[in-house]
Amino acid sequence: MKIVIILGTRPEIIKMAPVIRELEKRNADFFILHTGQHYSHNLDKIFFEQLKLPQPKYNLEVGSGSHAEETAKMLVGIEPVLLKEKPDIGLAEGDTNSVFAAALTAVKLHIKVGHVEAGLRSYDRNMPEEINRILTDHCSDFLFAPTEKAKAALMGEGISEKKIFVTGNTVVDAVRQNLEMAAQRGTALKNFHLDPGEYFLVTLHRQENVDNQIRFSSILEALEKLAVQFRLPVVYPIHPRSRERMSRFGLKTRNLTLIEPQDYFSFLQLEASAKLILTDSGGVQEESCVLNVPCVTLRDNTERPETIEVGSNILAGASPEKILKCLKIMLDRENSWQNPFGDGKAGERIVGILMSAV
Repeated sequence: MKIVIILGTRPEIIKMAPVIRELEKRNADFFILHTGQHYSHNLDKIFFEQLKLPQPKYNLEVGSGSHAEETAKMLVGIEPVLLKEKPDIGLAEGDTNSVFAAALTAVKLHIKVGHVEAGLRSYDRNMPEEINRILTDHCSDFLFAPTEKAKAALMGEGISEKKIFVTGNTVVDAVRQNLEMAAQRGTALKNFHLDPGEYFLVTLHRQENVDNQIRFSSILEALEKLAVQFRLPVVYPIHPRSRERMSRFGLKTRNLTLIEPQDYFSFLQLEASAKLILTDSGGVQEESCVLNVPCVTLRDNTERPETIEVGSNILAGASPEKILKCLKIMLDRENSWQNPFGDGKAGERIVGILMSAV
């Protein structure tokens, strides 16, 4: 059996790393196809280097663009590779344009599709990621759901239970495999003169936040107030998309510590040592939960409801008043929740299921 791993962004590299390591451990026949949706060194290549993953056999170097441009370039680029290599299974993770393009190309070529992190739903179709999740799941033959709640969502949409496997989330595997290395090799605390537990960490990049000038401005106002009120650094590794939107909208910050995107070990170190994390990232919601660091999500909904249920996370939207109120609620909570995303063996389960399916 030949497997193609199709990925395109930083979170996909991180979350597929445990699967790739397990494939290597079992001497499986596989290769990596990188769409190049993330294309800067810190958002891409350095993650392969740090995680000691095999380099992609193919890199389409698609780069950024509109949803139509990105998806079209990926479809055109993926198809000839699959026709040439003739894999039995295409495996993708998450909810990006890369994932949907991978699934659509493979299913049309009658190649079986495996979707890692299947069944996540925000029930907000204004989010492009929600469309990608739904369409990818309905193209897939193997749906690797991280939780029972994700499985229930899939079955509610009429997907056969025979196709669904509850495996846990590979984010737990990735954090556990790399946390000690991050503590040793991460450089962010030293580089930015930060003390553990004495700063707030921010990630903010989703389209519904940074493409909306009013919403983006409102969130930045909340972060400015937070920095002044608590007299602690508010550290924001700013995504290139977010920086461009700030410039376009003429948004300025005075009290935030804006830094470049970090390598994986440095960012994991920043997460693990933060007093609290404010984010619109799904993966960061999961990682903060696993790391026992309280999280405030800068969105009106989440496809990670498990984090809300266990008490590691709260939805704050974009209003400065609500963001600060939610932050105080989370700071008053004990960080004693149970991780709902599994035991750190999701990668092993996923590869085992694929191997036994042949």
